[in-house]
Amino acid sequence: MSREAIKTAKRLFEILEYFDEVQRPLSLREVAHRFDYPVSSASAVLKSMVMLGYVDFDRYSRTYMPTMRIVQLGQWVQGALFGERGILALAHHLNRETEETVNIATQSDLYLQYIHIQPSPQTIQAAIKPGTIRPLARSGLGWMLLSARSDETIEKLVRRINFEEEDRKKKIDLKELMKRVRKIRKDGYVVSLHTVTEGAGIIGMLLPVRRHGRILAVGVAGPADRLVANRAHIVRCLREGIDKFVSKEI
Repeated sequence: MSREAIKTAKRLFEILEYFDEVQRPLSLREVAHRFDYPVSSASAVLKSMVMLGYVDFDRYSRTYMPTMRIVQLGQWVQGALFGERGILALAHHLNRETEETVNIATQSDLYLQYIHIQPSPQTIQAAIKPGTIRPLARSGLGWMLLSARSDETIEKLVRRINFEEEDRKKKIDLKELMKRVRKIRKDGYVVSLHTVTEGAGIIGMLLPVRRHGRILAVGVAGPADRLVANRAHIVRCLREGIDKFVSKEI
């Protein structure tokens, strides 16, 4: 795929996410200013979205607004990823019991991707948006997901990761990674502190179900000091919650 095609696709989704953020019609000037696009480029993307039926244009207010076609696109995704109710019920349960941010994640090629976020009610929290990605072999839930793979598969993934990583300091030491993976397999959970963000961390477990072949993990994320202080409680909540809300779906 050409860089120009990637740039256009990126702009399209950035505009859709901006609509979701502000939840109101937007003018061409607002879109161009928000992302520092050339006005001509922003206009071309918006006009394409109008022609395809995903956005409408009001000539009187000169604003753009998503259509219901956008809403209909993703209606099936929640059920496909999370089943009837179990996984989302687990996320709500953990959020209530721990008062921390709860994440559901899966593997997306060489990355971990957060596919559901239940924000913490506390002022200081681990703020993450759905869709956020992290390096698979350099993140807590990434290690958790890798623990469900065979050693051979992990080795192949590390080869690909290191091949694509230009920064030598970020290349993965397979022996060190496998030490982490073996400990996670033994413990049944992961504790990752200060790994991606200094001062923050996550405690997570695998979910005993797969969705369309995808391995899923759940994590309780927050300030590292709170996770350390409440580690035993969080691990117990994870185990009991998974057993209550998810294991019965197997």
